[in-house]
Amino acid sequence: MKKFLSLAFLFFLSCACLWASTPAANPGSYTLVMEGFDWGPAASKVVLHNLKASKETTVADFEVFVTRSSKDGEIPAAQAAGKRTVVYTYSSDDKGNRVENGPHLTLVLAVSPINPLGSGIQYMRMGNRASNVWIDYGVTVIHGKTGATWNQEKGRVRPIVDEFDLSGTFTHEGTTLTYGAFSPKEPTGKTPLIIWLHGGGEGGTDPTIALMGNKAFNYASPEIQTLFGAGAFVLAPQTPTFWMNAGEGMTRGQTNDIYNAAVFALIQDFVAKNPIIDPTRIYVGGCSNGGYMSLKLILEHPTYFAAGYISALAYNNEFISDAQVQLLKQVPIWFVHAKDDMTTKPDETVVPLYHRMKQAGAKNVILSYYDNVTDVTGFYGGKNFHYNGHWSWVYSHANVARTDFDGSAVLLNGRPVTIMEWTAAQRKKK
Repeated sequence: MKKFLSLAFLFFLSCACLWASTPAANPGSYTLVMEGFDWGPAASKVVLHNLKASKETTVADFEVFVTRSSKDGEIPAAQAAGKRTVVYTYSSDDKGNRVENGPHLTLVLAVSPINPLGSGIQYMRMGNRASNVWIDYGVTVIHGKTGATWNQEKGRVRPIVDEFDLSGTFTHEGTTLTYGAFSPKEPTGKTPLIIWLHGGGEGGTDPTIALMGNKAFNYASPEIQTLFGAGAFVLAPQTPTFWMNAGEGMTRGQTNDIYNAAVFALIQDFVAKNPIIDPTRIYVGGCSNGGYMSLKLILEHPTYFAAGYISALAYNNEFISDAQVQLLKQVPIWFVHAKDDMTTKPDETVVPLYHRMKQAGAKNVILSYYDNVTDVTGFYGGKNFHYNGHWSWVYSHANVARTDFDGSAVLLNGRPVTIMEWTAAQRKKK
């Protein structure tokens, strides 16, 4: 009898230990890390709540299934649901930060510019225009050994983007713009301002789209902030439609747009509300539609900005007069463009403008001119992987543009510099 009781007790004890180390039968919760990449945002990590890592934990223990849907339109079936690949696991806090013996387990997921299942946005046509919109991104994680599941999203982390104030709104003469704004953590004295104007696909009323539709938030990254001394403000205005909106149709410079007065008033208001901004170090840049608007603002206010940094310029050269070139030549501008850009064709936009500025005597105009837009990280094919030729902003966001039109290195005080190193050094004369 004693032997039977002993065996029964050991059986109970072993079951209790197994229960203690096994996740609860009810579905668990998770935090989703939505990270920004050169091609846009992707779900790169899933933090499983209340699951501690053990020596036996492997990537093979987990299966991750995702769904992608939207009330704004239909998503192609091949992009609407599927299985994600887990490449690594580690112990963490609830935001996915690595912590030894942390209370949660983070699954690192494979991401790629050619895997739409990872993307948190979708380019959709709504009415008479198309734009990027956030979609409903569902995740179900299954632990193969126990059958435990996690399918309740309880939080979302957006690295760097979460450091922005995303609640900004500004109205000028009936036109309301939204914006995201980053403030340096420990400014010392007068502080520069970096302005970024998004492309045509990032209009709307959610500044996270303007910041994450491509990697525009990266101007707030530590790597770029350090180039500006104690850091810089970053302001990312957002139009409800698109910057080149002429009221009726689209302008490429042949007529006025409906937003330049409002966005300039927003910039002035932001500077007034942040008196530590250095008025001699205000920089404006943008891509495509935003490249048009950046040049438009410089044309309208040539003494306001210390420099411009413009990718995939959408302002047609034919609509820029010789008198306007005389204004532009006084402003330091770094252009970035790709030869195979079929959206803002370089021979109709930036190339002839660059040469006109040079011929007019511009002493500080640069054009980084690439054959193609390639993977600058080296993780997804490097020079053998080509993005759409219109995406030359990749080189600006990553701060890797460093050559002029003839392929020579851009020098500052005899030293080769990148586009953001050059930008940080520009200062308007008082």
